[in-house]
Amino acid sequence: MDNKKLLGKRIKELRKLSDLTQEKFSEMIGIETTSLSGIESGRHFPSMPTLEKIANNLNVELKTLFEFNHLQPINEIKQDIIKNIDKLDDNQIKLIYKFFDGISK
Repeated sequence: MDNKKLLGKRIKELRKLSDLTQEKFSEMIGIETTSLSGIESGRHFPSMPTLEKIANNLNVELKTLFEFNHLQPINEIKQDIIKNIDKLDDNQIKLIYKFFDGISK
């Protein structure tokens, strides 16, 4: 999935966590509802001033908008996990195993 779509999904996720409608949030950041819809759907990339308004009105740091790895398709997440397992030392692998073992019960 491309970064524009992931950014849009992340903004939508954070907006909904703040219990804001598109109409209310677009009013808060000073853009049209259709523009916000375009951003959230990944059709449009917001300008830096708009990104700053989005972050400020969601009470998050700007970098938080770009923390969207968890929104990737599940097959990409699985591939990332497998790819990174080999980089871990034995103690880290044991810790991860304990975690997985605990949540799989």
